[in-house]
Amino acid sequence: MTAHKTGTREEWLAARLELLEAEKELTRRSDELARRRRELPWVRVGKEYRFETGEGTASLADLFKGRSQLLIYHFMFGPGYTAGCPSCSAIADGFDGSVVHLANHDVTLCAVSRAPLAKLQAYQRRMGWNFPWASSSGSDFNYDFQAAVTKEQQRSGAVEYNYRSMDVTPMLEAGDSPIADIAAALGTDAATYTRELPGMSAFALEDGVVYHTYSAYARGLDGLWGMYQWLDRAPRGRNESLFVGTGDLRAGVWYRRHDEYDSQ
Repeated sequence: MTAHKTGTREEWLAARLELLEAEKELTRRSDELARRRRELPWVRVGKEYRFETGEGTASLADLFKGRSQLLIYHFMFGPGYTAGCPSCSAIADGFDGSVVHLANHDVTLCAVSRAPLAKLQAYQRRMGWNFPWASSSGSDFNYDFQAAVTKEQQRSGAVEYNYRSMDVTPMLEAGDSPIADIAAALGTDAATYTRELPGMSAFALEDGVVYHTYSAYARGLDGLWGMYQWLDRAPRGRNESLFVGTGDLRAGVWYRRHDEYDSQ
């Protein structure tokens, strides 16, 4: 017998209709937030960034691929990693199929990582993904857009992430925590692993000029996790415990890369 509250169909319907009003209000608030995102002032990108892609060396403007809008997912795959971050991989599973739809709506979706292009391409083949993926190796791009920190910044104990100072000491002192486990699975240590940070950035291209329009990090990426949107509607929800102290998305290590489950 379940310990969860039970009721009649009529009681369920009454509660569901009450919840529906709250859901509608959330939808209206979400629409308003989307409008406010679009109204943010655009900032001209004056710095020249170079990327390595499957088509050769590219500028930030080249990543638009002839379209006027560019969405970049800052995929955690550092030069010292042996594979992509499993959390970022779960997000990529969700957006890989959206690329073609966005491309036909004047939006290019591209991932960018600091690992060499050959590593990215090998991992992409393993995962069976088709989205554009560029290497920013040797560029300041990830650092400038809060998707990576230097050793010196990390050693200071606090880094700028998600528009505030973040204490990284709990991550570096993680010991046998999920973060240390993930790092070990990537052939590296917690310090090296957490020098890469997840996020997404949006850009616009007008009259040959690139503008930065929006970026989001940490829980701001929540809506990009396709599986979590489904879990939020499942009977037991996300049913996980975050790694205390980090407050970010890398802690839910119940999931694996899609080719690492015992059965599907």
